[in-house]
Amino acid sequence: MKKSMIKNGLLLALFALLCTALVAVVNDLTRDQIKAQEQQQLLQVLGQIIPTSIHDNVLTDNCTLLNDAEALGTEEDMPAFIATKDGKPVAIAIETIAPDGYSGAIKLIVGINSKGEVLGVRTLSHQETPGLGDKIELKKSNWVLGFNHKTIESANDKQWGVKKDGGGFDQFTGATITPRAYVKAVKNTLLYFNANKQQIFSQPLTCGVSHE
Repeated sequence: MKKSMIKNGLLLALFALLCTALVAVVNDLTRDQIKAQEQQQLLQVLGQIIPTSIHDNVLTDNCTLLNDAEALGTEEDMPAFIATKDGKPVAIAIETIAPDGYSGAIKLIVGINSKGEVLGVRTLSHQETPGLGDKIELKKSNWVLGFNHKTIESANDKQWGVKKDGGGFDQFTGATITPRAYVKAVKNTLLYFNANKQQIFSQPLTCGVSHE
């Protein structure tokens, strides 16, 4: 009986070791493919929120890192992709976080031209409730298109809120927390850009650079 238990234990341990090794091999083999797919997805999103007609550079080659926990919703460095035309900055796409979504943090990206006008907004990742909060995805709803061409005068600009709070953006039926958090994140990002535009456009392109 004891020998049988030891034998079974060894078999289970060997099986677990083989499974771990297999997962490691698969991860190693697919790492480059996953990275390429993520890069392609990013390029598609950037093309949606910053029209190719207004710039002549490769956006992913003009990437800098921004850090402002209050404005961007996280203490982590956030990528920002600068669009240029004839060497001059014309727009930017800033990744930002809505930390107070209903089911957790929402990552989004905001395209803004040099005049402070929103060119487009897209959701990059979220955990919001299917059928309710997931209307922040363009494939589920055109709600995010409501940010197009919006500008902001000041932090007290009344249009930058959901209608339930006296603002200009629709809330979702049964899900006000998600759009409220999303609008706030876009608003904060826009205010941050307007206040720091020159500094952002002139700082080094640091994405992918190790700081160790």
